[in-house]
Amino acid sequence: MEGFRVLGGEILEGQVRLDGAKNAVLPILAASLLPEGETVIRDCPDIRDVHAMAGILKTLGCDCFWRRGVMRIQNSGLKHWEMPDGLSKQIRSSIFLLGPILGRLRRATVTYPGGCEIGLRPIDLHLKGLRALGVQIVDEGGAIYCDGSKMHAGDVYFDYPSVGATENVMMAAALLPGVTTIHNAAREPEIEDLQQFINRMGGRVHGAGTQLIEIEGVQALHGIDYAPIPDRIVAGTLMCAAAVTGGRVEICNVHPWDLIPVMDKLKEMGCRIAEEGEALTVDAPERLRAFSILQTQPHPGFPTDMQAQMLAAACLARGTSVIVENVFENRLSHVADLCRMGADIRVSGRTAVVQGVEALRGQRVTARDLRGGAALVLAGLAAEGETVVENIGLIDRGYARLEEMLSGLGARIQRIQLTTEEHHVSAAFTP
Repeated sequence: MEGFRVLGGEILEGQVRLDGAKNAVLPILAASLLPEGETVIRDCPDIRDVHAMAGILKTLGCDCFWRRGVMRIQNSGLKHWEMPDGLSKQIRSSIFLLGPILGRLRRATVTYPGGCEIGLRPIDLHLKGLRALGVQIVDEGGAIYCDGSKMHAGDVYFDYPSVGATENVMMAAALLPGVTTIHNAAREPEIEDLQQFINRMGGRVHGAGTQLIEIEGVQALHGIDYAPIPDRIVAGTLMCAAAVTGGRVEICNVHPWDLIPVMDKLKEMGCRIAEEGEALTVDAPERLRAFSILQTQPHPGFPTDMQAQMLAAACLARGTSVIVENVFENRLSHVADLCRMGADIRVSGRTAVVQGVEALRGQRVTARDLRGGAALVLAGLAAEGETVVENIGLIDRGYARLEEMLSGLGARIQRIQLTTEEHHVSAAFTP
């Protein structure tokens, strides 16, 4: 098992450039099944979820080639509609493949997807949307069998603006004759990016970024060369890294307009943020101030994927901060480890009340989900002494070599192999 060893107390300074967004790249990789021929994805992050998705595409008959941030997908050999059980269970995003496989082959079989244990995250809205397009679905023995031989355009209404379900229906409808309308669609920036990707391939999708999306089906799509939007969650994590260390960090290849809720809270905490084109600079104070209340919401509200990182920052802020997690019911698992490090956090249901402390203490802690793991790394950057974060495979799902990114800003962090002895005695830090 690998871990991160972090020696806290360093002020982060410097510049970093973002890759494409995990939550944009994964549905775009799925949508690369829709055209025939080659699709090229640039700024593709070197993360576990991307490589797992590429592995699934290969089992479906595609050729995938990765080199220095560029993924080439040649799908002329697409012929299989049964997704592999093992790889599908590794990532939540495997469910995105239902729509494009049905769009191309009119049949699809998938097991229930995996991912972080942050809540129930049922896939009923995905299935509801596909049923509205005439897909016959049988859920049996842990597998989902889809027959799209009678697929048609239609009206889809979501009781909740699910990002994944919205994307699945967009992809499924791209090649269906007629006009499909999605009501109460998700509005995240990644939805807009998927619309742009489909339209660049020759599709006709309108309304992404609003609650009403229309997809006019076309007969065929063609492969393109495309660079997805930058990762706003990695950007927000780096902004919090600057905040907890009192540092000054410039982030390039970023869309500041996608980070307005995060910037608002960091400014409330005393950070100065300067924007210039597709770059922003975070200049943190010596001591953060508490924010009043943070409530996660679907976009354009505060993103749930940034809740854990902001909670880590609140642990070191002067005063009391309140965080309400409205999206996922199990997304406060990082609190226990933060308290082991000396944080003062009280949790009731989905609400965490954080009383800022003067300092955190380095401890051995465990990542239990992707973003919670990142929060523990942030706490380690600011803590006194050494912190070891275990189970970092979860962090690798969404951050490409996080230790290298932070080291480039002056952090003392390294990836280590955890031995039996290290579960009991922490070895000395090696810079």
